[in-house]
Amino acid sequence: MSGIPVGISTCLLGEQVRHDGGHKHSRYCTQVLARHFDFHPICPEMAAGMGTPRPAIHLREIDNELRLIEAKGSADHTDSMQAVIDKVIPTLGHLRGYILMAKSPSCGMERIKVHNAEGRVVRRDASGLFAAALMKAYPLLPVEEEGRLHDDQLRENFIERVFAYDDWMQNVAADLTPGALIEFHTRHKFQLLAHNEPLYRKLGPLLSDLKSRPIEQTAGQYIEGFMEAMTCKVSRGAHVNAMQHLMGYLRDSMGDEDRKVLLEQIEAYHRGELPLIVPMTLLRMAQRREPVDYVELQHYLSPYPDELGLRNRV
Repeated sequence: MSGIPVGISTCLLGEQVRHDGGHKHSRYCTQVLARHFDFHPICPEMAAGMGTPRPAIHLREIDNELRLIEAKGSADHTDSMQAVIDKVIPTLGHLRGYILMAKSPSCGMERIKVHNAEGRVVRRDASGLFAAALMKAYPLLPVEEEGRLHDDQLRENFIERVFAYDDWMQNVAADLTPGALIEFHTRHKFQLLAHNEPLYRKLGPLLSDLKSRPIEQTAGQYIEGFMEAMTCKVSRGAHVNAMQHLMGYLRDSMGDEDRKVLLEQIEAYHRGELPLIVPMTLLRMAQRREPVDYVELQHYLSPYPDELGLRNRV
């Protein structure tokens, strides 16, 4: 099988496309994620004809408009960057995620410096021009900066979102039917419960009457809420709540001693003494011993390949 299509800033793959002629090779991307993701590299600055090495550029706010201007000169690359945006962004609808290079005035996701007309920093709250256009065009797309992937929770959250969004694109968006929509919600129920219980309780009733309005309208509202919920980091308490709910479906297949051990491990996880993988493995073992069809469907038990080891660290 081919990997999940994910966009990435070219420099993160080790290509020497930076303004100084260097790169920002991310071994986590090339040695770990590349086993599961099919990376689609883009360097918008190179695509805009800036070449490498090249003068550093930054964002300047002039007449309430962000312009891409050389840091030690006056050359303005805004129009050439906009041409790249207009050409490239519409071709990215097949992607399931995007990993951006931080601090870049073209690719930075957030906290990018903005200078005034004289070159003095006046704020640090912008996105790079390409990144801003990407997130505006595809608001559901999971987007993250490479540097933030070193944070265990942010890394796990991003990768979980990519796999969930890929499921949506393959199995719902590709052939939208009421059945496909309900099946998607069913297999992601416990993920929703863990990430954002209020949205979980809101999205279920949304699907209770799929004949009262166009299915496209309901699906659009649903996936918008779903992806919003998935951006929420899951607290230990929320994981405990979800696991305890799952235990309820397995009560008939677990002996008293097994149930006691699992509860002890869940409580130890809640206290921060164990990673999530420990109680989750016990839940999966209980399910495998005496499978329950509804539990078998739940992506919460295995939202991404085990070999990524993400639940060993959260």
